Amino acid sequence: MALLSVLAGGLAASAASAQVVNRGEEAPPFHEARPAPDSIRPDHQIVVAQPSPSEVNPSFLGPVHLLRSARVDLQAGTVTMPLFRGNLASGETVWSILTDVSDENLAALHGVNYSAKMAYGITGNGARRGNFRNDGSFLFQSGRVDFSPDHAVTPGQAPNFFPPRSAQPGAVGDAYYSPFVQLDNAKSAVFNMPMMAFNVSEERLNAMCDGDVDYNLVHDKVVSICPRTNTVVIRLTLGYTFGRPIFYLSTDANDPLIATLEGAIHAPALSDLPFALEDASPGESAERIYAFANGPTGLDHPFRQGVNSALSDGRGPLNVLGGVPTINLDYSPMWRLFPVRWTDEAIARGYRTRLTDAIHIEDTAAKGWITSLDGGPVRAVGFLINCPVVYRVN
Repeated sequence: MALLSVLAGGLAASAASAQVVNRGEEAPPFHEARPAPDSIRPDHQIVVAQPSPSEVNPSFLGPVHLLRSARVDLQAGTVTMPLFRGNLASGETVWSILTDVSDENLAALHGVNYSAKMAYGITGNGARRGNFRNDGSFLFQSGRVDFSPDHAVTPGQAPNFFPPRSAQPGAVGDAYYSPFVQLDNAKSAVFNMPMMAFNVSEERLNAMCDGDVDYNLVHDKVVSICPRTNTVVIRLTLGYTFGRPIFYLSTDANDPLIATLEGAIHAPALSDLPFALEDASPGESAERIYAFANGPTGLDHPFRQGVNSALSDGRGPLNVLGGVPTINLDYSPMWRLFPVRWTDEAIARGYRTRLTDAIHIEDTAAKGWITSLDGGPVRAVGFLINCPVVYRVN
């Protein structure tokens, strides 16, 4: 019951939890499609109109609100989440969110994602230890984050904006910080609790309730943060899974370059997580995500995609995720990155386009048109990103 009380405090403060705000154009009666919300244009123009088949069965086509403890604003491309207060054993204040749990019942109870594979993350420093106290707050045994660095990235020379000439993540975790936390008095389940701020008073954060955010104190994805209402608003990222657009959070990465590109915390401890096996293998804690280095570029290109495009036009890279809840059984919020590139011959032949399905990417690679960055076979190369899924758009 103590765990329920600490989570309920944050959930109750977000009275509109499990809501989706969509102030866009509505479809006429009986139409099967409607214009996409502003936050995902010009990358995606049409989405399924409601009522949709997914309201009957979430595995069917249509929108699915996956992270039910949160309130999604489709027009703004943001999510409002419960904000949890805790402390390190050494006394510093920790402000976190909760997105995923390795226990199915706890996940259903608290409206977060269930990921059985997170239980494999208890390796080395891949997961911290913690517990909740009788006042409903969390106590973490370790893990500090320095939010003071200025996030900065300088793109490469056109037309090859990737790799960037310089990159500095806006937040850096110590050797013991991981968003994964094993709570000793919560069935020893693993909780995904990315940090939003560290060692900052409630008074200083309450000054950011209206959005005047100091990014030297908080996560770079924060739009507003407000302890007095126990909420934090965070920018979402658009990607694809098996051909369907999806919104997810991007909070932590084990490599400084990837953390910079994602606007995430550089968390070296994530390198201790298992990530080299097949997706559903025993011991594998991560799922796969593909990022194109040299997809089509330009906001006016109907099939723009990739890091090169993102660095040149300021929109997202439209990464392709593997299994997510409602589509597959092996979802994990931790994703092992498969960086890929189109071959010169594929570009010359006009084959390069936007791909939105992991199987399609692997099939195109098997035909020789897509490779890893070094020209070898498509594979994971050791980069891990914490990307909890929030909302399936279609």
